[in-house]
Amino acid sequence: MKIHEFQAKDILRKFNVKVPRSQAATLPEEVFDITLALNPPVVIKAQIHAGGRGKGGGVKLAHSPREAEEIARRMLGMRLVTHQTGPEGKIVRRVLVEEGLNIQKEYYLGIVIDRSRQLPVFMACAEGGVEIEEVAARNPAAIKKEYIYPDVGFQPYQARQLAFGIGIPAKLIHRASGFFLKLYEAFAATDASLAEINPFIETVEGEFYALDAKMNFDDNALFRHPGFKELRDYSEEDPLEIEASRYHLNYIKLDGNIGCMVNGAGLAMSTMDIIKLAGGNPANFLDVGGGASEEAVTNAFRILLSDEKVNAVLINIFGGIVRCNIIASGVIAAARNVGVTVPIVVRLEGTNVEEGKRLLQDAEFDFILADGMHDAAEKVVALAK
Repeated sequence: MKIHEFQAKDILRKFNVKVPRSQAATLPEEVFDITLALNPPVVIKAQIHAGGRGKGGGVKLAHSPREAEEIARRMLGMRLVTHQTGPEGKIVRRVLVEEGLNIQKEYYLGIVIDRSRQLPVFMACAEGGVEIEEVAARNPAAIKKEYIYPDVGFQPYQARQLAFGIGIPAKLIHRASGFFLKLYEAFAATDASLAEINPFIETVEGEFYALDAKMNFDDNALFRHPGFKELRDYSEEDPLEIEASRYHLNYIKLDGNIGCMVNGAGLAMSTMDIIKLAGGNPANFLDVGGGASEEAVTNAFRILLSDEKVNAVLINIFGGIVRCNIIASGVIAAARNVGVTVPIVVRLEGTNVEEGKRLLQDAEFDFILADGMHDAAEKVVALAK
């Protein structure tokens, strides 16, 4: 689950991670009053779930309450396009009004889960306020890393090594490493999958602040944080992904035109790969799970066909725990309930596969059965074109 910058900063404050004074607003008139209270200059920042806001016009400096109000009036309701939003952009529904600070130096901090090592990794870089991916490609040695064993925790010596590694002045090492330790405490205590501060700044006065803050949380741990569900902004998510989450379906919308319904994440990835190899483009990732019921398949099918960009659908099921005849019944039921307007290619293997194929052949719909993944991919790509 993703949250906004102002929400991430509210969480960081609870762990004594230093952030600038700020307040979110949804109306230009609110921005005037907030700016007056913060004492200009202030920075007006669009609140969307995407990076690169500054380049897209979503971060502006204001020197007076009236100027801040006018900036907010233009920013609220705008469609902000960045390299992370895609050409469709995102509507700005809220802005963050933040005090201006005297910046001496900008750095980068980030904590993520390194899945190859199965450990959290704390990353720091002397280049802040820029795309960290560009730095990693251009000069990977510039990114300093410390791996953290959860049973031991993030150690003070590791924090000091990172601070020295990115060139923090010697007299400020203790202050910076203390910041790092508090940031990791917030990351671990909230079951975060990402905590990114870009830029992490050193001020002229020798203080450190999280000038920006981005946090994502592990969905599987949200039951431990019931209050976090109130932080979810449905307006920032794709409506079909929201609908899929209600039925515990793993669905991610993509930009292709071939709908994919698969059971198992590995098979789903392989299915998307083979569609690409056949010259097509997947419209989604949809995993109905290893023990999919007829109801789950019906809802998955309905969500697939709700995407107006889908020109054809590939159903690729391996019947292990779930039986192929159950999948076939679900597909037929969904076709009856939703209405089929695009060709459907089905590849079934595993438990009760013959019965599943018979059900599909006897149905009143022209399902196209495939013999193997390669055959299925070629057929669905041809039909989508």
